[in-house]
Order: sequence, then structure tokens, then C-alpha cells
Amino acid sequence: MAKQEFEVTVHSAAPPGAVYQLLRDGSTWPVWSPLERFELEKPGSPEPESVGAIRNFHTGRYKVREQVAELVPDRRFSYTLLSGLALKDYRADVDLTPSGEGTDIRWHTSFRPKVPGMGWIYRRALHKLTTDVATGLASYAAGK
Repeated sequence: MAKQEFEVTVHSAAPPGAVYQLLRDGSTWPVWSPLERFELEKPGSPEPESVGAIRNFHTGRYKVREQVAELVPDRRFSYTLLSGLALKDYRADVDLTPSGEGTDIRWHTSFRPKVPGMGWIYRRALHKLTTDVATGLASYAAGK
């Protein structure tokens, strides 16, 4: 099945370090995003939300399991989807670039649908959700 990709770019008045800390701390996501609840299923090492950590996010009746895949302090936060959506090879890279006195946040997502013909539907829905998440992150980070 065809690989699907999209990206969302937003700007925050906050510095990259402040944005990065919010991405790293899953407990903050329900505060600034449409996600309703967070739980850390499995800690990473050396810190609980390091590479390898499994993070669960709940929204309504949906639960997605994600694993922290890559961390570059103040520059990149990446994760993969383990379960919860009919997708495979899902990866999101959130790149933070200093811009003026703030940060450009680029959220690049790629995946393959498990069900043929469903890629465009997931791409459309996930693009909207990612836009809401990135916009909430940018706004919340700037207000802290």
C-alpha cells in the first residue's frame, strides 16, 4: 500500500527548549491538545520518557500506543505508533527550529494504511488532528 505523508508547520513565540519540554512530558499533552488522557505504560531509560518509552493517549473510546523513537534535545522529538489505528509504519518527527525569538514547529508524519483505499481518509483526519495538536502546543508554550 502507498505510503502517506503530510506535514504541519506552525510558529510559537516560545524558545525551542520550552516547546521540547512540553513534547517530552506526555502528562502535559491533554492540557494543550485535544487528547483527553495520558498514561506512561513503560518507562524508557535513563529517564521515564526517554527513547523506548511507551506512551498511551486516550480520546473518547480511542487509545493509541506510541513509542518514543528519537530525541535530540531542543531540536527533535520523534515517535512511532504501536497500536490503536489501522496503520502501519507510522512515524512522526517533530522538528524545532529557532526562528526570531521563537520556534518553528514542523510536524512530519508518514504511514501506510492497513486497509487498501483508506490512506487518504487517515491522512485527512490525521492532518486536522496534527494541526490542532501543533497549534495548541505553539500557543501553550508561548503562554508559559
